Amino acid sequence: MGSLPLEGITVVSLEQAVAAPFATRQLADLGARVIKVERDTGDFARGYDTKVHGMASYFVWLNRSKESIVLDLKSAEGMAVLRKLVCGADVLVQNLAPGAIERLGLGPEEALALNPRLIHASISGYGRGGSYEQKKAYDLLVQCEAGLLSVTGTPESPAKVGVSIADISAGMYAYSGILTSLLQRATTGRGDVLEISMLEALGEWMAQPYFYAQYGGAPPARSGAQHASIAPYGPFGAADATVFFGIQNEREWAKFCTDVLQQPGLAQDGRFAGNALRVDNRPALHDAINAVLGRLPAAEVLSRLDAAGIANAQLRDMHEFAAHPQLAERNRWRDVESPVGPLRSLLPPVTSREADVRMGPVPEIGQHTERILAELGLDAPALARSETTN
Repeated sequence: MGSLPLEGITVVSLEQAVAAPFATRQLADLGARVIKVERDTGDFARGYDTKVHGMASYFVWLNRSKESIVLDLKSAEGMAVLRKLVCGADVLVQNLAPGAIERLGLGPEEALALNPRLIHASISGYGRGGSYEQKKAYDLLVQCEAGLLSVTGTPESPAKVGVSIADISAGMYAYSGILTSLLQRATTGRGDVLEISMLEALGEWMAQPYFYAQYGGAPPARSGAQHASIAPYGPFGAADATVFFGIQNEREWAKFCTDVLQQPGLAQDGRFAGNALRVDNRPALHDAINAVLGRLPAAEVLSRLDAAGIANAQLRDMHEFAAHPQLAERNRWRDVESPVGPLRSLLPPVTSREADVRMGPVPEIGQHTERILAELGLDAPALARSETTN
C-alpha cells in the first residue's frame, strides 16, 4: 500500500453533532490532520449515549484519527490560538449555529484574509439567506422539510429513516466539496468558500421522487418496505420467516414465475404484463406470490431465488450485520483505539490499490491541547492562567 492521500493537509474543525464530524472523519481516514476544536464540555455528541463502554456510539463513529484541543472561544487568548491555527490550516470546517462563525471574526472573508489558501467550508441547516437561515435544523426536521417522510413509512403513518440521513448527506457533500477544492487549489493556488445546506443535500437525494411527483401528477405512495414504483420488490412471507427480493425487468419476471414460483403461466397473466401493471395490481400480485412462498421454508425460497439469479436478501439485525460472512471474508474489520479500549470498526468503504487509510484512535476531550499549543509556541499552563484571570 502507498502513503495516505491527504498526508500534509491540516483541517481545523469547529464541529459538533454529526454532519461536520462525518466530513472531517473521512478526511482523517485519508491522512489529513484534523484538529477538532472543543469547548470544555466537549462536542455535545460525546453525551448522546453511553453504549460503547461508557462512550457515545455517535462520537466513536465520527471522531477517530482526530486531535482534540479545548479552547475558550469567548476569551481573547482562546481566539488568538484559533486564529493562529487557521493561519496554518488548509481547511476550516464549521457547523456552528447560523452567524456564529462571523461573530467569532472568522467568516469566509475574514478567514481568507488571514489565509488566502484556506478552504472555508460551512454546513448549515438551510443555507445563507432566505427566511429559514436562522431556523434550527435537526436531522428529523430536515427529513420532514425535504419531503422524505412523505415517501417513507406505511400508507397509515410516515416514518423517519433510522440513521441521521440529512446529516450524513450534508457531510458527504462537504467531504467531496473539500476534496474538489483541494484539487482546484493545486491549480489556482487560491482558497475557496464552500457552503453546504442539509436541506439541499438531502434534496438532491430526493430528486427521483420529486420528478415522479412533479411530472407524474401524484407523489409516490408510502409503501413500507415495498418499493413504491417497482413490483414485486420487498418482503414476502415464507413458511418460517420473511424473505426480501426484487424483480428489475421482464426477463427476471418470467424466470421468477418459472423457476421460483414454478407457475410459468403467471408470466402471461395480463394483469402483470410489465412493471407498471404489476404496481397497479400489487394486491393481486402479492396474493399470487404469497400463495406459493407461504408454503415453503425460507431456505428453500432463497435457494430458488439464487438459482434463478433473482436478487434477494436476509433481513439482518445489527448483531447479524456485525457477523456478516461477506465482511469477514473480505477482512473489513479493524480495531480502533479509544479511551475505553480497542473498538471493532469497519474500514472505510472505498478501497484503493495505491493508497492506504488511517484508523487512528478516538480522542479524549482536550487530549492534544498541550501538544498543539506547544507546536504554536504557546505555554498551555500560562494560557490557562490567563483565561482564568480574564
